[in-house]
Amino acid sequence: MHRQTSDAELMELLKQDNQGAMRQIFDRYWKKLFSVALNRLSVPERAEECVSDVLISVWARRKSINLRHTLATYLAVAVKYRSMRMLAEEYKKGLPHTIELMNDELYGYDESSVDEYIFEKELMESLENSIKQLPDKCQLVYRMSSEQGMSYKEIAKKLSLSEKTVQAHLTKATKDLRNELGKQYPTFILSLAIASLYRFL
Repeated sequence: MHRQTSDAELMELLKQDNQGAMRQIFDRYWKKLFSVALNRLSVPERAEECVSDVLISVWARRKSINLRHTLATYLAVAVKYRSMRMLAEEYKKGLPHTIELMNDELYGYDESSVDEYIFEKELMESLENSIKQLPDKCQLVYRMSSEQGMSYKEIAKKLSLSEKTVQAHLTKATKDLRNELGKQYPTFILSLAIASLYRFL
């Protein structure tokens, strides 16, 4: 019987860029973290986005994270504050900027970092460059779906295509983007990141 790798060991492996360690953290904590996020955000898709954001942050900051508590506590707190920030951002959209949304305690906690910002910026730039390499019609269909949120039916009508053709373009775009970006980023983290940034994939 194999001994389960401890959280401390996983974090050490993570600092060595071990993708398997990240996968184990995902498998070990996803359901629990999703429950925490769903309890606060109510919408499953938003809860998934919240947990994905936190796990992406863990990977981006893997070299600098120093746990003062258990990994489980660290992740749960990160999800808690990330969900609160998401709610605050949604709330803020409908209010004047002069209104104070949340107290200083919330905004005093900032899970983002320079490393995370750079990681996300580079990923977005890489994604955009990869999209530009798609065939023209495939690129257009992909942007209409992922960036404008249009359905297969809406795209088909707009471009005078069949829905099956639209689906074929999107399937090709998804495959090509994953293959191209997979050369630069760990497959597991790439899947989380793209799912968070573009809900279609």
